[in-house]
Amino acid sequence: MKLYSGAVSLFSRKVEIALHEKGLSFERIQVPFSQTEGYSPKDPAVLTANPKGQVPVFVGDGLVLYDSTVIVEYLEDAYPTPPLFPKEPKERARCRLLDVFADEVMLASFRPLMHRTEPHEVNDPRFLANEAKAREAEPAIAGHFATLERALSDKPYLCGTFSAADIAAFMAVFWVRRLGGPSLKPYPALAAWYTRLAERPAFAEVSAAILQADREISAPVEGAFRD
Repeated sequence: MKLYSGAVSLFSRKVEIALHEKGLSFERIQVPFSQTEGYSPKDPAVLTANPKGQVPVFVGDGLVLYDSTVIVEYLEDAYPTPPLFPKEPKERARCRLLDVFADEVMLASFRPLMHRTEPHEVNDPRFLANEAKAREAEPAIAGHFATLERALSDKPYLCGTFSAADIAAFMAVFWVRRLGGPSLKPYPALAAWYTRLAERPAFAEVSAAILQADREISAPVEGAFRD
């Protein structure tokens, strides 16, 4: 198995955690990325495999797949043990909705914070304008944290037992913390869940790799990983 991945690609790292949790061996092919040029020029293999020209791209079992959710769902079907989705159809659907919530709804809210890892001067007008938009986005992010807090109020994981929804939501929360977003302190159930997941070997390995990549290519973010 091969996974075309990016050093600070949220969705690539989501798939990496799923592969590790499944106990599957794979070759990680890191696509070049910089904070100034992005993925330009894009990797030819990625362009060939994915019409959107984005990572992750999974190659294995005679398949070429893109989109993190499609890849994770394939891994579940092909390698069902250990499971990453509930067996009961309704619970499975709820789990998939939580995955969508993390990947699409939460992402839309914290996307305005992403400029914070780009190199900039202290009083760069462009950075300051982007920062104003980021501040406007933070109440919506806090609202999403509150939604996750309610979902976790009576159980250790979002779907009761550990699942793909936890991977997706963890990555969203990790990205918010990485970008200096709202604190987890007002959300004790969410904070405990986050800590619990961060201690799992797969999550710890991938989180450390992202932080190492940030030290190499990203600007420091004020308030990152605050309480």
